Amino acid sequence: MIPKAEIHCHIEGAADPELVVAQARKYNVDVSDIIQDGAFVWNDFSEFLKCFDGAAALFRTSDDYALLSETYLTQLASTGCIYSEVFISTDHARMIGISERDYIDGLAEGMTQAKQKHGIEARMIATGLRHEGPESVLRAATYIAENPHPLVTGFGMGGDERMHHPKDLAPGFDVARDAGLAITTHAGEFGGADSVRDSLTYLKPSRIGHGVRAIEDPALVHELADKQIVLECCPGSNIALSVYDSFDEHPFMALRDAGVPVTLNSDDPPHFHTSLAREYDIAATEFGLNEDELRDITRTAIKAAFVDEDTRATLLTKIDA
Repeated sequence: MIPKAEIHCHIEGAADPELVVAQARKYNVDVSDIIQDGAFVWNDFSEFLKCFDGAAALFRTSDDYALLSETYLTQLASTGCIYSEVFISTDHARMIGISERDYIDGLAEGMTQAKQKHGIEARMIATGLRHEGPESVLRAATYIAENPHPLVTGFGMGGDERMHHPKDLAPGFDVARDAGLAITTHAGEFGGADSVRDSLTYLKPSRIGHGVRAIEDPALVHELADKQIVLECCPGSNIALSVYDSFDEHPFMALRDAGVPVTLNSDDPPHFHTSLAREYDIAATEFGLNEDELRDITRTAIKAAFVDEDTRATLLTKIDA
C-alpha cells in the first residue's frame, strides 16, 4: 500500500453520509433533502454549499467534533494515509453555538485518539471565511494568535475566492504569520490565474489551495516552479464542481511537468464522491503516475506539511519503509 498524505480537506466536509445520518438521529433532524440512498445530493455549487452547511450543523458539541475527526482519520489510516491536515473554522463554531476552544479541543481529542489507535499524524489549519469579508479573516487569525494550540499549525482562508481582493484580506494573514503560523490560501479554483498571483503578492503563502488555474498564465507557472510554491490539488473535486470537464483537461500533469510541486487531496470527499485513496487512483489511472511517482507526491506533501522538523523527519522515513 502506497503511503499517502493529505494537506487540503475541510473537516466538516469530511463527514460521510452514514455519520451525518447518525448525528441527524441524535438531534432529531430530517436530512432527506441532502442525503438520499446513502449519498449527498446536489446539482450545482449553491446546492453543494447548502448540503455542506446542513451536514456541518449536526456537529454541535466538543464530543461531536472528537467523533468526526477520529472517524475521518481512522478512515484515512485504513487506506495507508500517514498524515492529514484539515481546515477548521472558528467562525463556524461560533455560528453553531459552540465555543472556539471546545471546537478545537474536540477535534484535537479525536486526532489524539486516532494517532494512538492507528499511528496517523494530524494537524489543523485555522481559516477565515472570505465571503464574510476582511473582518472575518482578521477575527479568525486573531483568535488563533491569542489562543494557540499545539495542533493548530497553519492559517488559511476558505469561501468564495471571487469575493474581496487579497490586498484587503492581508491584515489577518499578517497577524497569523506574526504568531508563527504557516500560511496557505484557496486560490485558482473558481478564480483564474490572477487570483493566484494576487494571493502570492499580498498573502505570501507557502502553499496554494487548488491553484490549478495558474496554468492559464505561463509566467505565473514559471514563478510557482521557481519559488517552489506547493499546490494542494484536488482533481476529483475540480471535476465534480465542473472547474474542468474531464481529467484529460485537468492541468495536474502540465503543472507537475513544469516543475510546480503538486499534491493530491480530497477537499470535501463524500460530497464529491471521492476519497484520498481515490485521488491516488486517479493519479495512477488518469494521469499515468507509477508507484515511485506517487510516493514522490506523498513526499512533496510531507515536505510542505505544517509540522515541526522532527515530526517531518519521522513521516518521511515512513514513505520508504
